[in-house]
Amino acid sequence: MCVKMLSRMFCALLLVALLGSGWSLSCRWMEEKFRQHSEDLLELLDTMGNNSTNITEAEDQNSVVFPNKLYSQKSNASDEDKLAFVVQVLQEAAALFEEDHSSASWEESTAENFLNLLNKQADELSSCIGSQKKKNTKLHMYFKRLSVQVLKKMGHSAEAWELIRTETELHLMRVHQLASSVSSSD
Repeated sequence: MCVKMLSRMFCALLLVALLGSGWSLSCRWMEEKFRQHSEDLLELLDTMGNNSTNITEAEDQNSVVFPNKLYSQKSNASDEDKLAFVVQVLQEAAALFEEDHSSASWEESTAENFLNLLNKQADELSSCIGSQKKKNTKLHMYFKRLSVQVLKKMGHSAEAWELIRTETELHLMRVHQLASSVSSSD
């Protein structure tokens, strides 16, 4: 009887270990919905950009250096760490778009659709990660600088929002690449 119980416990532990190790790779959201939602997010940002004016003067004064190094580091990380990074980028971007964007030149309904889809993407990907990962402090500080040095400093103006929209577009393209490396590695 003891051997039978130990055998069942061993099988249960083995099953948990196997499921846990391949969890992010077998995430249905990644396989079925991630790509489409990423494309939809970029399309919404394009629509928002079509309603705004081009800004060059403000870009020079309020530039926050894009965190290319963080993306490069994460490209060599484990699949679960990549997904955790992608989730954090989506959550940080969503937090920016929850700020006062009444001066932005895009339609409110487009911004709401974008924010809803961004949050859905982050939530669904978050469920693909086995355990809660520690937030990347450098990434958080980068988004905080965008909020303070661009949005607040420029009074949440249409120009500031165009800079944020452009920067977010770059992030969405980069996280799509990063997440695609996860789904293509299985």
